[in-house]
Amino acid sequence: MPTLYLIRHGQASFGADDYDVLSPIGHEQSEALGRWFAQEGIIPDLTGHGTLRRQKETLAGILKGMGLDKEPEEHPGLDEYNFHDLLEAKYAAGGAPTGLHNDHKSHFRTLRSTVAEWQRDEIPNPPETWGEFAARVDTACKALMRDGVETVFAVSSGGAISQAVSALLETPGIHQTKMQLQMKNTAITRFVFTPRNIYFHGFNETPHITAANADRLLTYA
Repeated sequence: MPTLYLIRHGQASFGADDYDVLSPIGHEQSEALGRWFAQEGIIPDLTGHGTLRRQKETLAGILKGMGLDKEPEEHPGLDEYNFHDLLEAKYAAGGAPTGLHNDHKSHFRTLRSTVAEWQRDEIPNPPETWGEFAARVDTACKALMRDGVETVFAVSSGGAISQAVSALLETPGIHQTKMQLQMKNTAITRFVFTPRNIYFHGFNETPHITAANADRLLTYA
């Protein structure tokens, strides 16, 4: 049955001047995933990513690990929401906690409450509304799950992937955030699809990360 493999990007560069760059571990994770796909004989006939550099670099690493050279499609709907600017909008009047953008614990501690406010349209002047975000993710996924393709690799980000799952399962918004917070770098989420239906078939899978390499390759940011 046709399958969409939604893949979260590899480890990025949290706290650096430019987060949107894979770390050396992120590159290693991506190539390891590509080698696993090749070993399993899972070959994409369509590949895609959003506009973000970390997504593009991850897909390039996967294809390198597979020994493939394919031209991907670009779907802006696969981009992560802009949490930096969302936090700036929330704290426009002041009161932001210390280390909001460069301290891992401070940053992610605020994610659950901030996204819940965003989902309720309680943050003035966000970079995009929650409805706009949800709609663009849905549009991108439907464009990839089209007639005539059997195996699709699409590299996205934790928030967008968890929203795709949450929308398919029709869960309350809080579960989107819970899924995002547990998503591993280069984890696979799978949808199988027909012209009439889409089915949830797997979440947050990392078959390329084993007991032998988990100390190095198992990351979340």
